[in-house]
Amino acid sequence: MCRWLAYSGTPMLLDTILYKPTHSLIDQSLHSKMGVETTNGDGFGIGWYTGEDSSPALLKDVGPAWNNANLREIADHVRSPLFFAHIRASTGTAVQRSNCHPFRHGRWMFMHNGSIAGFHLMRRDLCLLVDPAQFTDIEGTTDSEVMFHLALTFGLDQDPPTAVARMAGVVERAGREHGVEFPLQMTVAVTNGETVWAFRYSTQGTSRSLFYSSKVESLRKLHPDMTFLQEVSDETRLIVSEPLGDLPGAWNEVPEGSYGLVQPGADALHPFAPIPA
Repeated sequence: MCRWLAYSGTPMLLDTILYKPTHSLIDQSLHSKMGVETTNGDGFGIGWYTGEDSSPALLKDVGPAWNNANLREIADHVRSPLFFAHIRASTGTAVQRSNCHPFRHGRWMFMHNGSIAGFHLMRRDLCLLVDPAQFTDIEGTTDSEVMFHLALTFGLDQDPPTAVARMAGVVERAGREHGVEFPLQMTVAVTNGETVWAFRYSTQGTSRSLFYSSKVESLRKLHPDMTFLQEVSDETRLIVSEPLGDLPGAWNEVPEGSYGLVQPGADALHPFAPIPA
Protein backbone atom coordinates (compact mmCIF):
# COMPACT_ATOMS: atom_id res chain seq x y z
CA MET A 1 0.00 0.00 0.00
CA CYS A 2 1.16 3.60 0.53
CA ARG A 3 1.50 6.43 3.04
CA TRP A 4 0.36 10.01 2.56
CA LEU A 5 -0.20 13.34 4.26
CA ALA A 6 -2.23 16.45 3.56
CA TYR A 7 -1.30 19.81 5.09
CA SER A 8 -3.50 22.90 5.23
CA GLY A 9 -2.87 26.09 7.16
CA THR A 10 -0.18 28.71 7.68
CA PRO A 11 2.19 28.75 4.66
CA MET A 12 4.98 26.36 5.60
CA LEU A 13 8.25 25.15 4.12
CA LEU A 14 7.77 21.61 2.87
CA ASP A 15 10.86 20.62 4.86
CA THR A 16 9.09 21.42 8.14
CA ILE A 17 6.46 18.75 7.57
CA LEU A 18 8.21 16.30 5.22
CA TYR A 19 11.57 15.90 6.98
CA LYS A 20 11.64 17.38 10.47
CA PRO A 21 9.04 15.34 12.43
CA THR A 22 10.38 12.33 14.35
CA HIS A 23 8.34 9.92 12.24
CA SER A 24 8.15 12.06 9.11
CA LEU A 25 6.80 10.84 5.79
CA ILE A 26 10.42 10.42 4.69
CA ASP A 27 11.05 8.18 7.70
CA GLN A 28 7.86 6.28 6.89
CA SER A 29 9.16 5.58 3.39
CA LEU A 30 11.67 3.27 5.10
CA HIS A 31 10.07 2.51 8.46
CA SER A 32 6.30 2.55 8.23
CA LYS A 33 4.71 1.28 11.44
CA MET A 34 1.08 0.94 10.35
CA GLY A 35 1.24 0.21 6.64
CA VAL A 36 0.91 -3.17 4.96
CA GLU A 37 4.58 -2.80 3.96
CA THR A 38 7.36 -1.37 6.09
CA THR A 39 9.06 0.13 3.02
CA ASN A 40 7.32 2.47 0.59
CA GLY A 41 9.92 2.96 -2.12
CA ASP A 42 8.03 2.64 -5.43
CA GLY A 43 8.01 6.35 -6.17
CA PHE A 44 6.67 9.49 -4.53
CA GLY A 45 4.86 12.70 -5.36
CA ILE A 46 4.38 16.17 -3.91
CA GLY A 47 1.67 18.58 -5.00
CA TRP A 48 1.32 22.14 -3.75
CA TYR A 49 -0.49 25.41 -4.35
CA THR A 50 1.35 28.70 -4.56
CA GLY A 51 -1.62 31.00 -4.07
CA GLU A 52 -0.84 32.64 -7.39
CA ASP A 53 -2.35 29.93 -9.59
CA SER A 54 -5.38 27.74 -8.96
CA SER A 55 -3.63 24.73 -10.53
CA PRO A 56 -1.20 22.88 -8.23
CA ALA A 57 2.44 22.19 -9.03
CA LEU A 58 3.62 18.57 -8.98
CA LEU A 59 6.97 16.88 -8.39
CA LYS A 60 7.03 13.11 -8.96
CA ASP A 61 9.73 10.49 -9.31
CA VAL A 62 9.86 6.70 -9.55
CA GLY A 63 12.69 6.37 -7.03
CA PRO A 64 12.30 6.28 -3.25
CA ALA A 65 11.69 9.51 -1.36
CA TRP A 66 14.39 8.86 1.23
CA ASN A 67 17.33 9.59 -1.08
CA ASN A 68 15.89 11.94 -3.71
CA ALA A 69 18.15 14.97 -4.04
CA ASN A 70 15.58 17.04 -5.95
CA LEU A 71 12.97 16.55 -3.25
CA ARG A 72 15.50 17.45 -0.55
CA GLU A 73 16.43 20.60 -2.53
CA ILE A 74 12.93 21.98 -3.09
CA ALA A 75 11.77 21.14 0.44
CA ASP A 76 14.08 23.84 1.79
CA HIS A 77 12.75 26.47 -0.64
CA VAL A 78 9.07 25.82 -1.40
CA ARG A 79 6.51 27.28 0.98
CA SER A 80 2.82 26.50 0.64
CA PRO A 81 -0.45 26.83 2.60
CA LEU A 82 -1.72 23.52 1.19
CA PHE A 83 0.16 20.51 -0.05
CA PHE A 84 -0.21 16.77 -0.57
CA ALA A 85 2.64 14.28 -0.20
CA HIS A 86 2.51 10.60 -1.10
CA ILE A 87 4.97 7.69 -0.94
CA ARG A 88 4.07 4.64 -2.98
CA ALA A 89 4.18 0.90 -2.43
CA SER A 90 2.83 -0.61 -5.63
CA THR A 91 -0.03 -3.10 -5.45
CA GLY A 92 0.91 -4.59 -8.80
CA THR A 93 0.96 -1.83 -11.39
CA ALA A 94 4.19 -0.58 -12.91
CA VAL A 95 6.66 1.64 -11.11
CA GLN A 96 6.49 4.64 -13.43
CA ARG A 97 6.03 8.39 -13.03
CA SER A 98 2.47 8.41 -14.36
CA ASN A 99 1.46 5.98 -11.62
CA CYS A 100 2.77 8.19 -8.80
CA HIS A 101 0.31 10.19 -6.72
CA PRO A 102 -1.03 12.79 -6.34
CA PHE A 103 -3.02 13.02 -9.55
CA ARG A 104 -4.04 16.41 -10.92
CA HIS A 105 -6.90 17.70 -13.07
CA GLY A 106 -7.26 21.46 -13.35
CA ARG A 107 -7.37 22.81 -9.82
CA TRP A 108 -8.03 19.37 -8.28
CA MET A 109 -5.61 16.94 -6.63
CA PHE A 110 -6.32 13.37 -5.55
CA MET A 111 -4.29 10.72 -3.71
CA HIS A 112 -5.14 7.28 -2.40
CA ASN A 113 -3.91 4.52 -0.13
CA GLY A 114 -5.54 1.15 -0.70
CA SER A 115 -6.64 -0.81 -3.74
CA ILE A 116 -9.47 -2.14 -5.83
CA ALA A 117 -9.30 -5.92 -5.36
CA GLY A 118 -9.58 -7.65 -8.72
CA PHE A 119 -8.96 -4.42 -10.59
CA HIS A 120 -7.59 -6.35 -13.57
CA LEU A 121 -10.99 -8.04 -13.90
CA MET A 122 -13.08 -4.87 -13.82
CA ARG A 123 -10.73 -2.26 -15.26
CA ARG A 124 -12.48 -2.16 -18.64
CA ASP A 125 -15.93 -1.87 -17.04
CA LEU A 126 -14.83 1.00 -14.81
CA CYS A 127 -12.98 2.85 -17.57
CA LEU A 128 -16.08 2.74 -19.78
CA LEU A 129 -17.92 4.71 -17.07
CA VAL A 130 -15.42 7.58 -17.23
CA ASP A 131 -16.63 10.64 -19.14
CA PRO A 132 -15.06 10.41 -22.63
CA ALA A 133 -13.84 13.99 -22.22
CA GLN A 134 -11.92 12.86 -19.12
CA PHE A 135 -10.71 9.51 -20.40
CA THR A 136 -7.85 10.83 -22.52
CA ASP A 137 -6.37 12.48 -19.41
CA ILE A 138 -5.71 9.11 -17.76
CA GLU A 139 -1.95 8.71 -18.14
CA GLY A 140 -1.12 5.70 -15.97
CA THR A 141 -2.38 2.22 -15.17
CA THR A 142 -3.41 2.43 -11.51
CA ASP A 143 -6.80 1.79 -9.97
CA SER A 144 -6.31 5.05 -8.05
CA GLU A 145 -6.23 7.21 -11.17
CA VAL A 146 -9.37 5.53 -12.50
CA MET A 147 -11.06 6.22 -9.15
CA PHE A 148 -10.12 9.90 -9.49
CA HIS A 149 -11.55 10.18 -12.99
CA LEU A 150 -14.72 8.38 -11.98
CA ALA A 151 -15.16 10.93 -9.17
CA LEU A 152 -14.60 13.74 -11.69
CA THR A 153 -17.19 12.14 -13.97
CA PHE A 154 -19.69 11.97 -11.11
CA GLY A 155 -19.43 15.67 -10.24
CA LEU A 156 -16.39 16.16 -8.03
CA ASP A 157 -16.38 19.85 -8.93
CA GLN A 158 -19.92 20.32 -7.61
CA ASP A 159 -20.22 17.92 -4.66
CA PRO A 160 -17.07 16.00 -3.67
CA PRO A 161 -18.60 13.71 -1.01
CA THR A 162 -21.39 12.60 -3.35
CA ALA A 163 -18.97 12.14 -6.26
CA VAL A 164 -16.66 9.96 -4.18
CA ALA A 165 -19.62 7.99 -2.80
CA ARG A 166 -20.89 7.34 -6.35
CA MET A 167 -17.39 6.27 -7.39
CA ALA A 168 -17.24 3.83 -4.47
CA GLY A 169 -20.67 2.53 -5.39
CA VAL A 170 -19.76 1.65 -8.97
CA VAL A 171 -16.51 0.01 -7.83
CA GLU A 172 -18.44 -2.21 -5.42
CA ARG A 173 -21.03 -3.05 -8.08
CA ALA A 174 -18.31 -4.00 -10.56
CA GLY A 175 -16.65 -6.09 -7.87
CA ARG A 176 -19.86 -8.02 -7.18
CA GLU A 177 -20.37 -8.62 -10.88
CA HIS A 178 -16.91 -10.18 -11.07
CA GLY A 179 -17.24 -12.25 -7.92
CA VAL A 180 -14.97 -10.10 -5.73
CA GLU A 181 -16.22 -10.22 -2.15
CA PHE A 182 -14.48 -7.10 -0.81
CA PRO A 183 -13.64 -4.88 -3.79
CA LEU A 184 -12.71 -1.55 -2.23
CA GLN A 185 -10.08 -0.46 0.27
CA MET A 186 -9.45 3.29 0.43
CA THR A 187 -8.20 6.24 2.34
CA VAL A 188 -8.54 9.11 -0.12
CA ALA A 189 -7.66 12.80 0.02
CA VAL A 190 -8.97 15.29 -2.52
CA THR A 191 -8.67 19.06 -2.68
CA ASN A 192 -9.55 22.02 -4.86
CA GLY A 193 -6.87 24.19 -3.28
CA GLU A 194 -9.20 25.63 -0.64
CA THR A 195 -10.86 22.68 1.10
CA VAL A 196 -9.48 19.21 1.78
CA TRP A 197 -11.80 16.19 1.92
CA ALA A 198 -10.44 12.97 3.42
CA PHE A 199 -12.29 9.62 3.26
CA ARG A 200 -11.76 6.35 5.13
CA TYR A 201 -13.76 3.38 3.88
CA SER A 202 -13.47 -0.28 2.90
CA THR A 203 -16.05 -2.82 1.82
CA GLN A 204 -14.86 -5.17 4.54
CA GLY A 205 -15.02 -2.49 7.24
CA THR A 206 -11.31 -2.78 8.11
CA SER A 207 -9.85 0.28 6.44
CA ARG A 208 -6.22 1.38 6.33
CA SER A 209 -5.13 3.76 9.09
CA LEU A 210 -5.90 7.49 8.91
CA PHE A 211 -5.47 10.26 11.47
CA TYR A 212 -6.11 13.99 11.79
CA SER A 213 -4.30 16.47 14.02
CA SER A 214 -5.99 18.07 17.01
CA LYS A 215 -6.95 21.73 17.00
CA VAL A 216 -3.92 23.98 17.38
CA GLU A 217 -5.52 25.94 20.21
CA SER A 218 -5.92 22.72 22.21
CA LEU A 219 -2.34 21.66 21.51
CA ARG A 220 -1.00 25.04 22.66
CA LYS A 221 -2.62 24.46 26.05
CA LEU A 222 -1.16 20.96 26.27
CA HIS A 223 2.31 21.97 25.04
CA PRO A 224 2.88 25.68 25.77
CA ASP A 225 6.65 25.39 25.25
CA MET A 226 6.45 24.20 21.63
CA THR A 227 7.54 27.09 19.40
CA PHE A 228 6.03 25.54 16.29
CA LEU A 229 2.53 25.76 17.74
CA GLN A 230 2.95 29.48 18.40
CA GLU A 231 3.84 30.12 14.76
CA VAL A 232 0.86 28.54 13.02
CA SER A 233 -2.75 29.64 12.77
CA ASP A 234 -5.63 28.03 14.64
CA GLU A 235 -6.85 26.58 11.33
CA THR A 236 -3.66 24.64 10.60
CA ARG A 237 -4.39 20.93 10.27
CA LEU A 238 -2.72 17.72 9.10
CA ILE A 239 -4.29 14.50 7.87
CA VAL A 240 -1.89 11.55 7.78
CA SER A 241 -1.81 7.82 7.13
CA GLU A 242 0.08 7.42 10.37
CA PRO A 243 1.14 9.91 13.06
CA LEU A 244 4.31 11.92 12.46
CA GLY A 245 5.37 11.52 16.08
CA ASP A 246 4.14 10.62 19.54
CA LEU A 247 3.22 14.09 20.85
CA PRO A 248 0.50 13.44 23.47
CA GLY A 249 -2.93 14.63 22.40
CA ALA A 250 -1.84 15.47 18.86
CA TRP A 251 -3.48 12.72 16.79
CA ASN A 252 -7.01 11.39 16.41
CA GLU A 253 -8.11 8.39 14.37
CA VAL A 254 -10.54 9.08 11.56
CA PRO A 255 -13.52 6.81 12.29
CA GLU A 256 -14.23 3.85 10.04
CA GLY A 257 -16.69 4.76 7.28
CA SER A 258 -16.39 8.53 7.54
CA TYR A 259 -15.04 11.61 5.82
CA GLY A 260 -13.72 14.89 7.12
CA LEU A 261 -13.45 18.43 5.77
CA VAL A 262 -10.57 20.78 6.46
CA GLN A 263 -11.71 24.23 5.41
CA PRO A 264 -11.70 27.91 6.35
CA GLY A 265 -13.77 28.13 9.52
CA ALA A 266 -15.02 25.06 11.35
CA ASP A 267 -13.84 21.63 10.20
CA ALA A 268 -16.35 18.79 10.12
CA LEU A 269 -16.56 15.00 10.30
CA HIS A 270 -19.41 13.04 8.67
CA PRO A 271 -20.41 9.41 8.07
CA PHE A 272 -19.51 8.01 4.64
CA ALA A 273 -21.08 5.19 2.65
CA PRO A 274 -21.05 4.35 -1.06
CA ILE A 275 -24.09 5.30 -3.12
CA PRO A 276 -25.27 2.02 -4.63
CA ALA A 277 -25.03 1.96 -8.41
